[in-house]
Amino acid sequence: MPADLSGYWEMVSNRNFEEYMKALDVNVAIRKIALLLKPAKDIVHDGDHMIIKTLTTFKNYNMDFSLGKEFEEDLSGVDGRKCMTTINWEGDKLVCVQKGEVEGRGWTHWVQGDELHLELRARGVVCKQVFKKT
Repeated sequence: MPADLSGYWEMVSNRNFEEYMKALDVNVAIRKIALLLKPAKDIVHDGDHMIIKTLTTFKNYNMDFSLGKEFEEDLSGVDGRKCMTTINWEGDKLVCVQKGEVEGRGWTHWVQGDELHLELRARGVVCKQVFKKT
């Protein structure tokens, strides 16, 4: 049975984030600001429906989706793109595949102990973020 990701999670580590943003062609000014931020995740997990909010003092990003159902994701607030996104459980990991302009784009969330892990992928670059539940 997949883990319940519900809760409020605060970032404790963020490795390779600038390289990930470069892979997404995020401009240098936004990259410099984003590197200073410590995002939090507010997740509501109710059966096959999820809401994942990424919260910062600069900009927030909300995903509201049903597992296994492809939807158009508007990433204009992130890197100015739209893509077709599908999110499913693979074992105990929540895996997102984003089809669009950026090759190999997606992410994976999983819980290990009291930590929420997030692996972000784009064009072969991997960023690892870890969050603690508060």
